[in-house]
Amino acid sequence: MNADLSAVRAEPGVAKPDPLLVLDGVTRSFGGLTAVRVDHLEVQRGTITALIGPNGAGKSTLFNVVSGFDRADSGSWTFDGRPVQGRRAHQVARLGMVRTFQLTRTLARLTVLENVLLAAGGQRGERLLPALLPPLWRPQERARTRRADELLERFRLTRLRDELAGTLSGGQRKLLEMARALMADPVLLLLDEPMAGVNPALTQSLLGHVTRLRDEGMTVCFVEHDMDVVMGISDWVAVMADGRLVAEGPPATIGRNPAVVDAYLGRRHDEPPDPREGPSPGSPDDVPPGPPEGDRP
Repeated sequence: MNADLSAVRAEPGVAKPDPLLVLDGVTRSFGGLTAVRVDHLEVQRGTITALIGPNGAGKSTLFNVVSGFDRADSGSWTFDGRPVQGRRAHQVARLGMVRTFQLTRTLARLTVLENVLLAAGGQRGERLLPALLPPLWRPQERARTRRADELLERFRLTRLRDELAGTLSGGQRKLLEMARALMADPVLLLLDEPMAGVNPALTQSLLGHVTRLRDEGMTVCFVEHDMDVVMGISDWVAVMADGRLVAEGPPATIGRNPAVVDAYLGRRHDEPPDPREGPSPGSPDDVPPGPPEGDRP
């Protein structure tokens, strides 16, 4: 585990030594359903944090809110010490928080190279007056193209450089989306189920890319359902259930946390809680126990 987290207590909402992203009181509701209600969450800089939980736990909604693709009903969050709530997605990306999606989004009628180039911000040739003076934008364009080609080589997409993105397979689109995200020079990379629908061989390749990013100093937070993936590359795991943060901890211990087991499997309504576990998070202490063993059906 990352040395910076070795002394951090395994409990929901715990403070981290050097948090990059900090959330406070973030809520998001749809009609009468509260999809997200996170009291406090910190993402440690320079680590891989997995955000896990059963379907409908609110993980992707939380990603949408903090990255500017959706609006919170309440709460605040800071990125690298700066408040970012209320900013739009492109503004958040310019600050260095970039995300991918579970369902890949490519511009099918543009080439693979053009898809990557579009992610670079501050392109001088996009403004009218500089566009009329090629010496003002051509050096930047050449530098951006070199960077895009480096990323395509990194993700083994060089041979597809001039192919239309719409011709790529699902796995290749995952690689293209990651390359495009890196073209934006992120400080924090949010990956929404990056391994979904990917064959085992490509999964191993993606895992290698993610750990390499962390080793290069980038912060990664990802949503994932595959526990082998979570346990294999995560430095820290945060668990959501019913929109709430119910547990945090290193991957080696998170699977033994009673709140995590309850979130994934559910406790039988007629089964009294184990007194050694204490009350479940968010549950009152005075819930009466279930019926005696002999009175159960």
